[in-house]
Amino acid sequence: MQAKVAIVRTRPETVLADVQRVCELGGLGQALPAGLTTILKDNISWHYFFPGANTTPWQLEGAIRALHGAGLTDLVCVQNDTVVTNPRKGERLNALSAVLERYRVPVRFNCDPTDLRWVRFQPRAEMLALPRIFPHGIHIPEFFIGKNIVHLPTVKCHIYTTTTGAMKNAFGGLLATRRHYTHTWIHETLVDLLAIQKEIHPGIFALADGTTAGDGPGPRTMRPVRKDVLLASADQVAIDAVAARLMGFDPLSIPYLALAHQRGLGVGDPRDIELVGDAEIGQERWGFQVGANFAARVGRLLWFGPLKGLQRLFFHSPLVYLFVAGSYLYHDFLWYPTLGRARVRRFLRESPWGALFARYRREGALGPPDGSSNAA
Repeated sequence: MQAKVAIVRTRPETVLADVQRVCELGGLGQALPAGLTTILKDNISWHYFFPGANTTPWQLEGAIRALHGAGLTDLVCVQNDTVVTNPRKGERLNALSAVLERYRVPVRFNCDPTDLRWVRFQPRAEMLALPRIFPHGIHIPEFFIGKNIVHLPTVKCHIYTTTTGAMKNAFGGLLATRRHYTHTWIHETLVDLLAIQKEIHPGIFALADGTTAGDGPGPRTMRPVRKDVLLASADQVAIDAVAARLMGFDPLSIPYLALAHQRGLGVGDPRDIELVGDAEIGQERWGFQVGANFAARVGRLLWFGPLKGLQRLFFHSPLVYLFVAGSYLYHDFLWYPTLGRARVRRFLRESPWGALFARYRREGALGPPDGSSNAA
């Protein structure tokens, strides 16, 4: 079996046209059945703006315009929270809310019980982890069933899964607030979620932004690196495998990619992936390393190390709120003020992508909602 991943070089002046190109090359029009609602699942790893961490406004706007161009106009954006992320704040600080408003795309929040209803779901596929994590049943948002979905991840490292992208982007959308129960079996969980997606979504597509990629202990506390790359594919495993290889990792050494490949959920072996577009980019190796920060070291002890036997005490009881508060305080009040803010300022001052982000903050979006112009 062979998969196709589109990859193109981009620049701020042409990014909307380049998103259109990469989506067309990646097979967006063929992957998503017409006449259905399409969910835009962006990625807000942190409510603060931090380069490489979150869906970019040009990625979101470009995806909307590409979908409109393919005749898919019934769009809904679905947001989720995390233990350290406020999605409404994240939409605003990352200049996404103005894009959604300009193109009249409604937003629904799976963390708001008045917005989306969770229902029990029994997958047909064999599950690797979720039944033992949720013995009383797997629950997913009812709204997701029968709708297309487009994932909008960025290209970055992750402290628990080495890399994070299209497959990990389903984590927040399909699992409720107790998804931290899954961390010890995170790789198996991502494979289970992809199997579920293939059962509930008529069409799945991913557009990954590597304009500024994230090196180091992601998905938040990273070193932003300018790479000027966009990726797109209907194969969630293949696009993550190509992104992993660009970052310098062997895709089949990453358990979630190897497991998904073995189970036939996509193609994780680079030898079986056809690169289209600016295919020569696929030869690059960026030498990224995950590393660790204080929060990662604590998490690894509890999820994978000698303290994992105490998980039920720590995370299945009110004690979990101590860890939630600790993570929040570390990321928002220690790391961001001392290290993160300086990296953001440098990005806004020195990177052309920083200048483009500042333009989005001022103007809300680059193009008119009728899609008459694809250029930035």
